[in-house]
Amino acid sequence: MRDAYGVETVRAAELELMARGPAGALMQRAAAGLAAECAQLLGKVYGSRVALLVGSGDNGGDALYAGARLARRGAGVSAVLLAPERTHAGGLAALRAAGGVVVDGAADRAEDVVARARLVVDGIVGIGGRGGLRERAAGLVAAARDALVVAVDLPSGVDADTGEVHGEAVRADVTVTFGAYKPGLLIDPGREYAGAVRLVGLGLELAERERALEALQYVDVAGLLPLPSGESDKYRRGVVGVVAGSARYPGAAVLCVAGALRGGAGAVRYVGPAADAVIARFPEALVSAGPPSKAGRVQAWVVGPGLGDDEERLRDVVGAEVPVLIDADGLRLVAERAVRERRAPTLLTPHAGEAAALLGVAREEVEAARLSAVRELAGRFGATVLLKGSTTLVGTAEGAVRVNATGTPWLATAGSGDVLSGLAGSLLAAGLGARDAGSVGAYLHGLAARHAADGAPVAAQDVADAIPVAWRDVRRGG
Repeated sequence: MRDAYGVETVRAAELELMARGPAGALMQRAAAGLAAECAQLLGKVYGSRVALLVGSGDNGGDALYAGARLARRGAGVSAVLLAPERTHAGGLAALRAAGGVVVDGAADRAEDVVARARLVVDGIVGIGGRGGLRERAAGLVAAARDALVVAVDLPSGVDADTGEVHGEAVRADVTVTFGAYKPGLLIDPGREYAGAVRLVGLGLELAERERALEALQYVDVAGLLPLPSGESDKYRRGVVGVVAGSARYPGAAVLCVAGALRGGAGAVRYVGPAADAVIARFPEALVSAGPPSKAGRVQAWVVGPGLGDDEERLRDVVGAEVPVLIDADGLRLVAERAVRERRAPTLLTPHAGEAAALLGVAREEVEAARLSAVRELAGRFGATVLLKGSTTLVGTAEGAVRVNATGTPWLATAGSGDVLSGLAGSLLAAGLGARDAGSVGAYLHGLAARHAADGAPVAAQDVADAIPVAWRDVRRGG
């Protein structure tokens, strides 16, 4: 599990650790890790030009101490100071002692120093920073367009707790973060600005209950996959019901069933007007004209993809006493009160536009503040919410959030969400809770898309067909 912790939690843990050790030891440990990562990126340190963008905070000190280490290895290191009167004194002295050059950030030649560097270290603003870069800092960052950019702890201009970006921010190739991952490094748009993230452990004591966010890894997903035993039959493995498709959108039913058949349940029961299309593609599916409550035994329902305006079938499913996944048209039609009154688990799977409609805000607001959006939706509906996107978030009504980063931009294609709904619904029927079903479903779905695309355009059916490959990949540990 990759855990992320909020700013206040990390700071408190750092203070506790500093109180037990010699002064400056924590910063030296961070600087050593930062310097090592910079050296690895440079390959050849001796003779390389390095520019440090140094603000007034402790991560400016981290940058200066790391720069001193690189200078002692023969790099030409220049520190561009954005707040000369408030620069970390110890770090500045160390850099000068190592032969580093100091430049006032307001000087005319500062941009030229940055532009000529092979590697630029962003030590402008720390994890407590709020808002975008100031004009002078933004100009210096723009001058680094041809360099490798390494952010110290977090790209300046990105909110550490939320991943939100308000104004100009540093776009790093690599972010070297200290002690613990911060939520803003794992959630878009912040994740996109962070580039590759490297963690330097500091020995912080962080309680699991204090984490703000978690991300499943291969081993976590492998441990959650529902596996049949020698005593299993289709009912023990779970039967998932699918209420999807319409005369206008029969393909949504086919794709949803495709995802469901590969999701681990023992059988898929389809109810709706696209039965002929479903049977033609998947003869193993069990089909019924409905209503859903008369279709036969199921352990979970998926409702919504391509449903149109069929509120009757939706109400029938929402009234069932088994877990229900609601997607697409179902999200548009369902009443908040009806979800809140359900006794069985509910999983809502909106994309940003659907989430915006449910919250009554603009889509751009959801995309800019994904963490707060998923938490608000989950709390409002009293349900688990899977907010789809380049970083998919799964949030519970209690406020716990998981982030999933598997996937590829090629996954932004028609019908891919229908496949995900069927897959996650099948995991619900196989016995996973709503949070685990959403998290594992998103992980497998994104991994399947990577396998299917392999750098080329991909269709939704290709993603469904690659789910077994992703499943085996996870079981083997990658």
